[in-house]
Amino acid sequence: MSGPGLPGRAPDESRWRGGAVGDALCVLAPNPGPMTLDGTNTWVLHPAGAAEAVVIDPGPDDETHLRAVLAAVEERGARVREVLLTHGHLDHSEGARRFAALAGTRRVRALDPAHRLGDEGLGDGDVVAVADLEVRVVATPGHTADSLSFVLPSQAAVLTGDTVLGRGTTVVAHPDGALGPYLDSLRRLRDLARETGIATVLPGHGPVLADALAVIEHYLEHRAARLEQVRAAVAAGASGAREVVETVYADVDPVLWPAAELSVRAQLEYLGSEGRHS
Repeated sequence: MSGPGLPGRAPDESRWRGGAVGDALCVLAPNPGPMTLDGTNTWVLHPAGAAEAVVIDPGPDDETHLRAVLAAVEERGARVREVLLTHGHLDHSEGARRFAALAGTRRVRALDPAHRLGDEGLGDGDVVAVADLEVRVVATPGHTADSLSFVLPSQAAVLTGDTVLGRGTTVVAHPDGALGPYLDSLRRLRDLARETGIATVLPGHGPVLADALAVIEHYLEHRAARLEQVRAAVAAGASGAREVVETVYADVDPVLWPAAELSVRAQLEYLGSEGRHS
């Protein structure tokens, strides 16, 4: 399960529908829902005039969507060189092998070997070049253990998968995800935004965000506030993740409580770790 957004999708009139952002093009997958917002953002990276393109997160195994992504590449006069994955949740990765077959490439690169096609992985510090466009890989575990972000220096942008969303906040998908690494990842992205001038977030779900630093700082503030709420709920006698959810997430649509419970479990684990090391 994907586990991105709290809260869910926007009203129809404000829906994100994808489109071009500089050398990046978002082809929106037709899988909207409470956990996927407007759908999964499949990103095509293609500098104008280049012969090759890189596709990030082909999305679900939906033939119509995968063919639409390929058509978007071919309309630009390019071919797909390789596919990159931000992480292995099915709404991002399920269609990767089928898309690679359609595109005639044998390269799906991911941190987790289980999601790779070919023998080349993807890890922190790697650089993928498409003509004069560089894609710099940054490990950002927390939402999942295998989460990666991709910095595009020429666009002062970062493609964040589910680590930072275009709307709402992400789920730390316990037990694979963990709050400590997630907070470290947010701090790393914040520092990159400060030091390198990253201005734009290209998320895995929801609309593009224009003030990366402010968004990341908000995420950190939100997590700190939620953690205090969880700590207070436990102190007041809440027993177990479900009771904490019913207290802390009382203003959230109950359809999202199962996802919230994953984040609460991650928060409780984090608080327990704090206690063990205090």
